Parts: sequence; structure tokens; C-alpha cells
Amino acid sequence: MPRPSIRQIWLSSLLLATITSLASAQGVEVTHDSTSDSTSAGSVQPREGRNWFVSLLHKIGRRSDDSVSTASLTAPAIADTGAADVADSAAGEVPLRTRRAATRSFKSRRDSLEWRAARNVAMRSTGYRIVVDLFQHELYVLDRDDTLRIAPAATAMNATLSYGGRTWRFETPRGVRTVRGKERDPSWTPPEWHFAEVASENGLKLRSMVSGQRIKLKDGTILTSRKDEVGIIRPGTSTFVPLVLDEHIVFDNTLFIPPQGTKHRSIKGELGHYRLDLGEGYLLHGTPYTNSIGAAVTHGCVRLADDDIEWLFENVPVGTKVYFY
Repeated sequence: MPRPSIRQIWLSSLLLATITSLASAQGVEVTHDSTSDSTSAGSVQPREGRNWFVSLLHKIGRRSDDSVSTASLTAPAIADTGAADVADSAAGEVPLRTRRAATRSFKSRRDSLEWRAARNVAMRSTGYRIVVDLFQHELYVLDRDDTLRIAPAATAMNATLSYGGRTWRFETPRGVRTVRGKERDPSWTPPEWHFAEVASENGLKLRSMVSGQRIKLKDGTILTSRKDEVGIIRPGTSTFVPLVLDEHIVFDNTLFIPPQGTKHRSIKGELGHYRLDLGEGYLLHGTPYTNSIGAAVTHGCVRLADDDIEWLFENVPVGTKVYFY
């Protein structure tokens, strides 16, 4: 058997040194600017004094991590591998920040494709606009390539309520909407689903009231409305007594829905101090429930913290496009 040459011994030593460098690379710290998707993997910088080859390995490793950062997704009918996210980000123009991937669940392949289509539209949008990432629970205000504001948001719960033979679906449709109007200190007029939800949770029957209608209760009391108030008339009297405004109207194990236009059908403070109307009942608004920000808990609207919704009210003009995906 021939003896190893000096060149072979030298190459073996070099290989051993390289393996040692690879092992030490596991402890090397790097810094990475995660403020924009437009930041390339090459911007990762090794700390001063580290081996240049270790730095190169980390750059390669960072590119590999980026390509699979959204692979840990769950779905009942289809798993999203995240491969298209990389292509979308590279082709898109929206300078969204790099962040930890959210778990995405899709009802079907069609649902997944619809999400991708809506995301592509948002990524290629230009000009002054708002982009809402429903999975990530974040809202972005963008002006061309500049990110003006990033805000955590509460988004739709994607749930269904069935009660009394009716069904309501609580979700925010993907696509493009327009800011139609803005309002300071808005009042909320609860839709019928709100009363159905309360009735369902408390085991109550549900009945709607018509303006001026007289409903006789089991004890002979008359439940009715006069002008903008709902009240009762006790048996043997003709005196109309208005009901308190901050309580639901419940008699005889039945929740009564107040007539439209009455004070009992209008709730102050539920939408915070500002709202932006997107049409068809969808709003960007504030909330007294600050702990809900960042979660999927709403019935279709987008809730924002006080300072964020105030900023939008002051800076976002009517006519601004809002992209949901």
C-alpha cells in the first residue's frame, strides 16, 4: 500500500480544520435586520473578529431558513408549504417586515389558493394604502415603498353561529375595500347576530320589537317603545317608565331586540373613539377590550389600540384602498 503524500496530509489537515470551524459556527452570533422583507439574506453580518468562512456558512444557512420559515403550517384539508411565500415576497412590492410565521389553517385547496391570490394583490399594490394580514393580526399603512405604520390588530374569529333557524358567519372577506367615511366617538348599533349570540349563551328565547308595539308580559306589564326609548307600563297604571340603557331587555326568559332608532339599540364606547367605515358593516375601529388586540376574536371588523386608530383617523384619507389577505 503506497504511503500518503505530503499533499494528501496537508489536505486532510485542512479538512479537519474546516470541520472544527463548522462545529464552532453553532455558537456564532449574527445580527439581522428584520424590519423589511426587502432586506436580503446577504445583509446578515458576523460579529467582529469571527472567521470569514463561518460568516459565509451563516449567510447560506439564513437563506435556507428563509425558504422554509413558513413550512410549519397546519390545515385540516391542505397544508401550505410556504414555498410560494418566498416567490411572492421576491416579486412583490410591499415592504413588510420579516417576522415569525403565523399558523395558517385552510378549509380546502380552494381556500388556500384564494388566500394566495389576495396576498399577491396586496403585495403588488402601490401608492398610499392599508394592508391587513389576517393570519398575522397586523395592519400596515404604506406609501409607495415606505412603511408608515405597523399596528397589531384583532381580526375575525372565523366562526359560525346558528340560532333560531338562522346562521351567521363571522369572518373578514379577503380582497380590496375602500375607506368610505370616518367618525369620531361613534356609536354602535348592534346587529341581530349580537342578540342571537347573547340569547344562545344564556339559554334565552329571542324576539324582535317593532317601534310603538305593545307586548303584554306574563304579569300583565306592557313592554313598548315611545319615540327613542323602550320602557314598561305597570298593570293598573298608564305611566311609561323608560328602561335603563346599559342592560339587555329580558322578560319571561326572552331577550327582546330593541327597535331601530331607539337609545337601547345604540351603544356608546363599544367602537372606541374612532372608526373608519369600509362598507357592508366592516370597520376599522378602536375598542375598550384592549386585551383582545392581536387575537382572532371579532365578528368581522378590525380592532386597533387607541393610539393606532387615532393615527389612522388623522392620517388616512377617505378613498384609501384597504387590502385584506
